This record gives sequence, C-alpha cells and structure tokens, in this order.
Amino acid sequence: MFTFRFPLLVWLGIGILITSLGIRQSFGIFMTPISDYFQTGREFFSFAIALQNLLFGAFQPFVGMAADRWGPKRIIILGAIAYALGLYLTSITVEPTMMYLTLGVLVGFGLSATSYVIVLGAVAKVVPAQHAAKAFGLTTAAGSFGMFAMIPGAQTLLSVSDWQSAMQIFAVMCSFMVVFALFINTAKRETNTSHHVHEDMQTLKGALKEAFAHKGYWLIHIGFFVCGFHVMFIATHLPSYVLDKNLPASTAAMALAYVGIFNILGSYFWGAMADRYRKRNVMSALYLVRTVVIGAFVIFPTTELTAVVFGAAIGFCWLGTVPITSGLVRQIFGARYLSTLYGLVFFSHQIGSFLGAWLGGFIYDYYGSYDPIWWSAVMLAFISALIHLPINDKPVPRLSMATA
Repeated sequence: MFTFRFPLLVWLGIGILITSLGIRQSFGIFMTPISDYFQTGREFFSFAIALQNLLFGAFQPFVGMAADRWGPKRIIILGAIAYALGLYLTSITVEPTMMYLTLGVLVGFGLSATSYVIVLGAVAKVVPAQHAAKAFGLTTAAGSFGMFAMIPGAQTLLSVSDWQSAMQIFAVMCSFMVVFALFINTAKRETNTSHHVHEDMQTLKGALKEAFAHKGYWLIHIGFFVCGFHVMFIATHLPSYVLDKNLPASTAAMALAYVGIFNILGSYFWGAMADRYRKRNVMSALYLVRTVVIGAFVIFPTTELTAVVFGAAIGFCWLGTVPITSGLVRQIFGARYLSTLYGLVFFSHQIGSFLGAWLGGFIYDYYGSYDPIWWSAVMLAFISALIHLPINDKPVPRLSMATA
C-alpha cells in the first residue's frame, strides 16, 4: 500500500511554528510578574496581549497576499526579525505603555508572518488535496509541541531569573525561524487537471469576490472568531485563574503545558477525521466537545487534578479547528489563494482573540471574578457547534474560468 511522505517543507514549517507559537503561548505566564513589576492591574497586560492578537490578525491578509505573490521565505524572515525586536525591546522598556508598541505591534506583525497562514499556505502548494487536512493537522500540532516545551521553560526561567531575561532568551530563539526559512522552496503544483487550470487563471480580485459571495465563508469566519476568543482567554488568563484558587504556579504552568502536549494528538486527530468525514460535521463535533469541557471545568471545584485534566481535555480540541478551517477554505475555493482567503478568516479569529484576552482582564478587574467570561465561553462554543452544520462545503464551480 502506498504511504504518503510529507515533503521537506512540511517539516520546515513545523520548526517555524514550534518556535513562533511556542513563544506566543507562553505569554500568559508573564502576566503576574509584569503586572507586579509595573504595579498595574491585569487589564493593562491583557490589553497589550489583546492588541498583539488583533494586529496579528489584521496583518494576516496582507502578509498572505505578499506570500502568494513573492513566496513565504522572505515574509517569514522579515517576521522573525520583527518578532525578535519586539521581544527584546519589551525586555528593556521602563515605560509600561511602550509594551503596546513592542509586545503589541512588533510581536503582532512577527506572529502574522511566521504562523499558520503563511506556513499552511506554503504547505497547501506542495501537498495533494487528499492529504491536505492531515498535513495541516500535523503542522498545526507543531505549535502545540512548542507550547509544551516553551511554557515549562518560561516558568523555569522566571523562577531562577527575571522576566526581562526570559524575554531576551526568547528573542534570540527567533533566529531559528530564519534558519528554517532559508531552506524553504515551494514546488509548483501539478497542473494536469482542468480545476488547477481554472484556479491558476483566477485573479486575486476574482477569488475575493467569489469568497465574499459564499455564505459558508462567512459562517467559517464566525466559527473561527469563537475559536480565537476561547484560545486567547484561556492562554492568557488560565495561569492567573489557577493562582487565584491558591494553587502553585507550577500547576498553572503544567495545565498550559498539557494543553500543548494533548493538542499534538488532537490536531492530527481532528485533521485526520476531516479527511475522512465531512469537515463541517467534524468541526461541529469539536465545538460540542469544547462546550462540555469548559462547562465541566467551571462547575467542578478547581484543584491541581482538575486543572491538569482540563488542560489535557481542552488541549485535545485546542487548535484542531485550524486544519479543519484551512481545509474547508481549500476544499471550497482551492489552494491558489489560500494564504489570502485563510488570512482573512484568521483576522476574524484574532478579533475573537482580542476580545478574549482583553475582556478576561476587564471583567476580572471589574467583578473580581472570571466566572462571567467562563460562561460566555461555554455559550459561544455551543453556538459555534450549530452554525457549522449548514455550511455548503462543496468546491465552487469554475467552468466559466476557462473562457475568462
């Protein structure tokens, strides 16, 4: 039996995502030490992270278009440099509002150019459609492995040194992304089918018009918005929530680390399911699982055991949305402009991330409790499970492209 071997570009993308997203997912560990250092409330750091995620998404369509035109190599290298600069300047700032520029703008741009949209867009061009969701799932899992590796490392650095030194070490690690990017070479896609011919003839303007007229594309946007809300609220505020329950900092770090390690399994699992079953149904099932997991965590008392179990359970469905969402976009609209179209969808994800990170801190400072935002997360998960069911996931016809 023929076994598909993933191209080298997939493994290079994995290395880039391990570094980029591993660092990003560790920022929640820094909330308490940075807030204490500058003597600000949690909303300050929450807003800096929220701004980072909003700009992370806002830059995505533009870096996606740039990657579709000039290739991912240059974009990733530029992003890695901006990422490192943002982390280093954050470490030496003496004025807290400067973090809006460093941790917000620079790191936000760095993330946009070194994460899923660029890497998955490149992978889509070298992996056959029948293996795309598995390839996307494997690549997505890389970010989670980085989370598993970076978060305990960040906690160790904070225990033996200060948060400034930890940021500087992360800045140096961004050089790894430059090295991986230097070896990237996107091979040409096969063009022996009429679908590929029609796809190649399509213009960017035509692709955007086609997507915006598709109702399912907007439902995908809404679903990914909810995903962003969940991911950044939990990543940013779970450590502080666990500390509020008088549990040790090591438990908070371990809960986030379990999110990462179980998402390695979950991302590949959901991606494989999306290759076997209808993607819209798989996505709906994923959000139903999230509804139950988050609801159970809020209802039951928070202990060291439940915190770690929650990390593992939510990790299993953490970023399984990424291979399914990107797979849906590719399945419906093709691979030619995937970086652009998925970049726009990812912007919706990051609007959700902005609100999840910022509202978590705002509501905590206002109410002295995270309970309202936790229950909002449960409700949004259930709504998202419902809205994926009516998506028309059949490829759009492009017969007219042959004569365009």
